[in-house]
Amino acid sequence: MASPTIPLHPLPVADRPLRRLSQLLAGLLLYGASMALMIRAGLGLDPWDVLHEGLTRHIPVSFGTVTAITGVIVLLGWIPLRQRPGIGTVANVVLIAVAVDASLYLLPAPSSWWLRAVFLVSAIVLNGLATAAYIGARLGPGPRDGLMTGLCARTGWSIRLVRTGIEITVLAVGFLLGGTIGIGTLLYAITIGPLAQFFVPFVALRTPAEWKTER
Repeated sequence: MASPTIPLHPLPVADRPLRRLSQLLAGLLLYGASMALMIRAGLGLDPWDVLHEGLTRHIPVSFGTVTAITGVIVLLGWIPLRQRPGIGTVANVVLIAVAVDASLYLLPAPSSWWLRAVFLVSAIVLNGLATAAYIGARLGPGPRDGLMTGLCARTGWSIRLVRTGIEITVLAVGFLLGGTIGIGTLLYAITIGPLAQFFVPFVALRTPAEWKTER
C-alpha cells in the first residue's frame, strides 16, 4: 500500500503556535547554517546559491544580504500570481540571511579534500532536514517555494516542470555572473528532494483529523 500524502498547506497561526514557531525558527537557522557549510566546502552550490554567489561578485554586500534581497524580489513576483505570504515567508527572508552570514563568520574554510567532502555531505543532509522542518511547521512557504506553487496554480503546469525551469534559469544566470558550479551542485540536485521527503514525516505538524487519515 502506498504511503499517505502528508498535508503541508498552511494551518491557522493559533494552532500550536509555540511548537510551530520554534520549529520554524530552528529549521530556518539550520537552513542558513547548511548553506554556509556548502559554501565553505567549495565543491559547488545549489542553483539559487550559485545565483546568490554570482551576485555577490558584482554587488558589494554580504552573501546573507543578497539572499534577503533576492527573496524580496521573488516576493514581488507573488503579486501577479495572487500568492499570500505568511509568517514563515517573512521569517524565511530574514532568518536565513542572518544565519548564513553568522555561520560563514564562524566556520573556517576546510584545508583538506576529505574535510571539504564532509562539509558538503553534511550541508546537503542538514539542508534536507531544515527544508522539511520549516515547511513542516506549516506557517507559509518561503519566497522561492511560493513562486513555484503560484506558477503551477496559474499555468496548470506540473511542479516538476516549473521547478526544473526555475532551477535551470537561476543556475544559468548565476553561472554567468561567476557563481560556483561543481560536483556539489549535481549531488544536491539529485538528493535534496528524496532527503526532504524522508524527513518530512518526522517533523510535519498534523491535525488530529489528519493523523486519523494517515492511520
